[in-house]
Amino acid sequence: MKLSNNQSNAKSKGVDYWTKRISDQEMPALCSTVKTLEKLAKDDVSSLSILGKSVMHDNALTSRILRVANSATYSKGVSHVTTVSRASVVLGFDTIRNICITAKLLSSLLESEGLTPGVYQRLIKLMARAFQAAMLAKMMLRDHDEELQEEVFIASLLYHLGESAFWSTGCDEAVELDASMAECEDPIQEKAMIREVLGTSFNTLSLGIARNWGLGDVLLKSLSNPNQRTPEIRSIYLANQISELLAQDPLPAELLQQRLKQTADMLEIKVDELKGRMIRCSNATKKLAEAYGAKVLVEHLPNPKHLTKDLNAKVDAPLVRMPDMNEQLKKLRELTNCAMVKADFNQVITTTLEGILTGVGVDRCGVLLLSPNRKRLQPRVVLGDGAEQMKNEFIITLEQPQCLFCDCIDLKQPMFVDEPSSPKWRLYMDDDLKNKTSSTGFMISPLLVEQKVIGIIYADRDSTDRKLDQSEFDNFTHFSQLANVCLSAAMGH
Repeated sequence: MKLSNNQSNAKSKGVDYWTKRISDQEMPALCSTVKTLEKLAKDDVSSLSILGKSVMHDNALTSRILRVANSATYSKGVSHVTTVSRASVVLGFDTIRNICITAKLLSSLLESEGLTPGVYQRLIKLMARAFQAAMLAKMMLRDHDEELQEEVFIASLLYHLGESAFWSTGCDEAVELDASMAECEDPIQEKAMIREVLGTSFNTLSLGIARNWGLGDVLLKSLSNPNQRTPEIRSIYLANQISELLAQDPLPAELLQQRLKQTADMLEIKVDELKGRMIRCSNATKKLAEAYGAKVLVEHLPNPKHLTKDLNAKVDAPLVRMPDMNEQLKKLRELTNCAMVKADFNQVITTTLEGILTGVGVDRCGVLLLSPNRKRLQPRVVLGDGAEQMKNEFIITLEQPQCLFCDCIDLKQPMFVDEPSSPKWRLYMDDDLKNKTSSTGFMISPLLVEQKVIGIIYADRDSTDRKLDQSEFDNFTHFSQLANVCLSAAMGH
């Protein structure tokens, strides 16, 4: 499609024009924040205190930073941080700087006003892909130091900064280009259209903004020399390629398989193991997007579900476990036998969790025991997808004003949280609990010995994002109650 003549001055615009317009007119607050943070990075002595003061006046930004700092991705089990300065000390300046840039970028773009539906959809989908790519790139470098992981995260997030910034302006040129691209299915022709409207390419515009704002060397290198073979540049390139391919419909399966093989070879792992890591990364991405207050991105994140089709069952990756009545009966008989022979605690718990995992058909389940002071729950035995991670991170504090697990303990009753975001449960779901539990629902039941609660049995379908129903909760409750009978029998009752 031929563009209209009102772009006749496009060639007189080019990268300098758009860089200046975006920096000075369209996104001056983000530009100023980024430049301030980059300057602070060169001043180790005063950077922490200045950082705290520089965001103090922006309550929304401060709130986002603290939510993310306390999320499962960053908290590392340390105590809740309540100030940006404290978060900087706990997590380090580089991490907080990148959280700050990410929060400001997301709010600046998401709050763009007056966009046409077409331009808005283009912007949201692009941001969602960039956010997923950032998490994938960071995951690819999980064996490297945290500083490099953070650099790669921010560089991947900003890899399409020029295009995101352009769409967010909502200007006449953006509206016209969106309409033209909507009617075009040829990528080469699309690039020609972009150059005709802007007088430059999106990649060159990203590079121009990155230089103008003083963004890091990793981003500059990834934009100017994406084929460089260093781990950080390679991971940024592959993460963006994979994220873009996953978002396409129909899926370009052959090209995706090629990119997955390249990534797996770089990491020296099998493709199936990479797929497992990617699915877990996708779940973490959803939770982190919500912590940033960018829930609108979640439904547009690239869907990795088709990656499960040919996963090897031996890999620690999500398998779709459907309810199995034969397995249920088998494990219930084993538990009945445990009660008769007064089996020990570990045998009872293992049999119960195996029955819940394979019989009820959940993705993961575990027993969390109360600490001696009864102020927190700590995982003791965990089965299913991401068991090791859950065992290390699924620690529940019992001192919140609205405490779901406290009610389960005090009432000695199982609870079925069918819709965590519904009015019924919303007050219970603070950010920490949202990050640990499944957004599609979960089940908990008290673990009793001599009518005293010693812990909680937990189960959900976090890996595959499937919902649970009442019949599955009834079966879960049956296993939990029989486990309590076994434990009481073992105590001589």
